Amino acid sequence: MTAESDSASTEDARLEVARLAALDAGGLSTELLGDFLEVLTSAVSAGRPLTRRQLGTLRIKGDAAARQGVPLRALLDLYLSSVWRLWRNLPAVLDAEHDPQAVVTAGEVMLRASDDAVAELAEGFQLARRSLVRAEVSARREFVDDLLSGSADVAGVLGRAENFGLDLTGPHCVAVVAADDPFTDAGSAIVDVERAVEGSKGDAGTLVASKEGRLVVVFSAPDQQAVTHVLDGLRTAIKQARVDGDWSHRIGVGRTGSSAAGVSSSYREAVDALDFASKLGMDAPVVDARELLVYRVLLDDRPAITDLVDTVLTPLLSSRGGAEPLLQTLFAFFESGGNAAMTARSMHLSVRAVTYRLARIAELTGHDVADSGERFALQTAVFGARLLGWPENRRL
Repeated sequence: MTAESDSASTEDARLEVARLAALDAGGLSTELLGDFLEVLTSAVSAGRPLTRRQLGTLRIKGDAAARQGVPLRALLDLYLSSVWRLWRNLPAVLDAEHDPQAVVTAGEVMLRASDDAVAELAEGFQLARRSLVRAEVSARREFVDDLLSGSADVAGVLGRAENFGLDLTGPHCVAVVAADDPFTDAGSAIVDVERAVEGSKGDAGTLVASKEGRLVVVFSAPDQQAVTHVLDGLRTAIKQARVDGDWSHRIGVGRTGSSAAGVSSSYREAVDALDFASKLGMDAPVVDARELLVYRVLLDDRPAITDLVDTVLTPLLSSRGGAEPLLQTLFAFFESGGNAAMTARSMHLSVRAVTYRLARIAELTGHDVADSGERFALQTAVFGARLLGWPENRRL
């Protein structure tokens, strides 16, 4: 047998080892092995460990596998399977009868090479995965910001949406959760909410992220039943996240809309709903933007509502106790449907004290709550004051 035929036979044996090892690893490509088998055979024959350059090549292979989406377990299975399959084809093993000590040396070199190879592959793989995760997190954050802001290129947002499981051609709705403790992308709440609202098959087309300390949920909303289902799951997940009960939160829900513009509009409405609820002292756990459209109308013409508030309510500032006690009385009175007794109970006052304050308000402003026309102007001004933060933010 010539040297050429021996070389061809050895190469055929390595190819067969690589093929079988790839099958062991679930059908991976043998290209992930590179020249590892040849390098390992040479190292064992020379009785030396793998060189730094050879180990560096293995680290590159680990990096490449991670970027191709190959699981680390499968990658290591490929290499370790090739090692034990190659063993019986090593020259030292084939010639073991004539030189038993060479087999011992070959075994030591083989084990050390395997150990070094696994370490380099794993390190290259993990470094690449960290890089990929950072890139994915950055891309996701950029997409969320672009989607919710409504200022980015619509076609670009629609194209990227599919990468994050959203088909924005259909109707979507946005829910925003505000809580005592701010939400972060690294928090467990995002994972808990995703599991609760995506369904058992994870095919509900939902995006959960944090923005400015709030939790944002973008979800497919073909009908009101779908919205209710997601809100129920969202509330359950939020409650389970804090079983101590000492954690207040509120959910704002925007109206359903299509395309990227519909999502950004729904997000702004959900945020505004939370803002309105806070200013108006609402205690409802879920605030629907549809139910607050009248307050949005008030602020759509901010100069006009500001003029109304200043004109109608400024006289209250001359009251001995200031405007705030009288404003609180008016707000409670309108919230109770104009019932003085209910107003008194909610404010822990006597009915006489409430009627006195209402009379004092009529005296100062010239608007009597008993008159339907004057009451409308007064009620509009009071709610406008709450939304504007008047008189604290009163223009001078």
